[in-house]
Amino acid sequence: MTDIADSAAPAPDAPATDVLEDIDRPLTQDGPATRLYLVDGSGFIFRAFHALPPLTRKSDGLPVGAIQGFCNMLWKLLVDMRTGADAPTHLAVVFDHSEQTFRNKLYDKYKAHRPPPPEDLVPQFPLVREATRAFGVPALELPGYEADDIIAAYACHVRDQGGEVVIVSSDKDLMQLVGDRVSMLDTMKNLRIGRDQVFEKFGVAPEKVVDVQALCGDSVDNVPGAPGIGIKTASALITEYGDLDTLLARAGEIKQQKRRETLIEFADQIRLSRQLVQLDCETPLPAALTPWRWRLPTPPC
Repeated sequence: MTDIADSAAPAPDAPATDVLEDIDRPLTQDGPATRLYLVDGSGFIFRAFHALPPLTRKSDGLPVGAIQGFCNMLWKLLVDMRTGADAPTHLAVVFDHSEQTFRNKLYDKYKAHRPPPPEDLVPQFPLVREATRAFGVPALELPGYEADDIIAAYACHVRDQGGEVVIVSSDKDLMQLVGDRVSMLDTMKNLRIGRDQVFEKFGVAPEKVVDVQALCGDSVDNVPGAPGIGIKTASALITEYGDLDTLLARAGEIKQQKRRETLIEFADQIRLSRQLVQLDCETPLPAALTPWRWRLPTPPC
């Protein structure tokens, strides 16, 4: 694995192998030499779209409500980070590139029932990316991968090399990444999400979140899971048996007949669900990230 401070730039047509470019910041008691903030751009867009009434540009009627809301949210985050004690050394906004990913090859019904995005939101997608870059912040995406997987790859690389990562999102699917050097920040609630908050949500430590999600599934993403098993039951089972593989191997020991039969009958479906909810820390990295420097937004020419 390459060093996070390696400044070699990636080839134009190849995924980045270096995570972060060099920054002149010595390790101090205030924090690690590297602190990466990763913003869930897709989450920001949809929050902004649903939070504001429809807005259009007078000159041509182009919908701009999501763009305005997104810019307001990003600007507030940048201002807050600039004055905060845990300001980032590196920063990026990560977006979903397309609907089809490797998970659709594993399970063709994955997210199949989701409606398409609203018509007045679609033309704002590319403009939000332009706005992000106008703030001097990288806008990252990768065909065939979800934003969550890109976030996971950067987070795992930086964490494993001693850096700190803050994921700006409230998405429960990202909570499996939380640990000693990875936290989440819900800017709407001004809430830092750590191990305790993940346990409160899932009833297990972050390392076991995938096992719980595999059991209870996800109706939003059409992850099937095990019929009739919710978070409370799933967390109790994982706590009792230690992990999903042990639970499925010993399912015949479970006293409750319906629960026992469900785990045995749907074991393959549960294992598939685990593949669907597990984020891929080996996702190719779209780019090496340069050190973040505060500056005012640059309007497009």
